[in-house]
Amino acid sequence: MQESNHRSALLEKILRPGDLADINKLCDIIRETSFDIHKFFRSGHLEKIYEKALAHRLTKIVIEVIQQHPLEVFDEDGTLLGYLCADLFVANRLIVEGKACRGLVDEHIAQLLGYLRASRIEHGLLINFGGQKLQIKKVYSQ
Repeated sequence: MQESNHRSALLEKILRPGDLADINKLCDIIRETSFDIHKFFRSGHLEKIYEKALAHRLTKIVIEVIQQHPLEVFDEDGTLLGYLCADLFVANRLIVEGKACRGLVDEHIAQLLGYLRASRIEHGLLINFGGQKLQIKKVYSQ
């Protein structure tokens, strides 16, 4: 309960209405929340469980989260080619791709980079809940 109050107070300072400009602070909140989830569940669950837990906990602290959100994929000339599904789309500006494997590999990073480039979203987090230690990588595409 005290942890939740601390996070709510932090959010009031950081995420005032219309003030999501500081993506790093948003990423810090997601990192902290992911750590709490990993500490509680540890490794061994399916990716979907961690995805739902993260969405649930972020929603509880009033951060907008959409699970399996379809994002438009554009060609370089702006032509809509189709859609991809981001595990989580947070605050209308951050893609979170969750994994539940032994360790992150280059293909996971390439997948998220592809999602970012194709959807023209600049920021992403790759989170692996499956290892003994939580792994989080921030990915940026311009």
